[in-house]
Amino acid sequence: MRTCFVDAHCHLQFDAYTDDRDFIIKQMREQNVSAVVVGCDLESSRQAAALAETHDNLVAAIGLHPAHAPQEVFNHEAYRALAAHPKVVAIGECGLDFFRVEDTTDAAVQEQKNLFTMQIALAAELDKPLIIHARPTRGTMDAYHDALELLTEAKKAFPNLRGDMHFFAGGLAEAEACIALGFTVSFTAVITFAREYDAVIRALPLASILAETDAPYVAPVSHRGERNDPLAVIEVVAKIAEIRGDDLETVRTALLSNTMRLFAL
Repeated sequence: MRTCFVDAHCHLQFDAYTDDRDFIIKQMREQNVSAVVVGCDLESSRQAAALAETHDNLVAAIGLHPAHAPQEVFNHEAYRALAAHPKVVAIGECGLDFFRVEDTTDAAVQEQKNLFTMQIALAAELDKPLIIHARPTRGTMDAYHDALELLTEAKKAFPNLRGDMHFFAGGLAEAEACIALGFTVSFTAVITFAREYDAVIRALPLASILAETDAPYVAPVSHRGERNDPLAVIEVVAKIAEIRGDDLETVRTALLSNTMRLFAL
């Protein structure tokens, strides 16, 4: 199919779409929207790969989200085997969450870092990009700083390590640090109703930006309070162009190219 937009991060395999998943995917195809369907644990990763297998406008990412780690021991061999699926293009989402995870003792934080490090190593081994979740403690950038420290160290051993900082909510310094490591940052429909990311979006090179929805979460202003879906990536791209004061087609083409390059689509 012809692709005009790629949602770099969504969860179409989730139960929120049980009743109308096929209809949404059909609408996506009609509007030339493709998507990366992202797993958060082994089961949802398997579901993402299975969904991508049956639709030409979907690919998958597999990983263990830090918030799911208390319920699942990371099985390297199981994830490695699933990553061999031809529609699996990335490892994630994985990373650090100091906001939603209740246990933030030193030991628990170290467990999160260990889990993230294992998935960094898997991505490097398989030469696939990472999809990174970093959510800091309220009022800080701690998860970004710790994640960047781990990635900086990993780049010494794995120079080709790359990926996307999903649902970016950091400042310009954090974004520039990601880009310096060869990573992209992606923005969601939050930017359609919140202005605190405008300066970062304007300052970054267009070649380092992706658009995503994180659907079913965070619907754009046109659908606030409703379930989100990957079609909202069209609004995200348009808002990025508006914020930057750039031509919409120039931005659309650039973000499409960025996403396809990162995930080798």
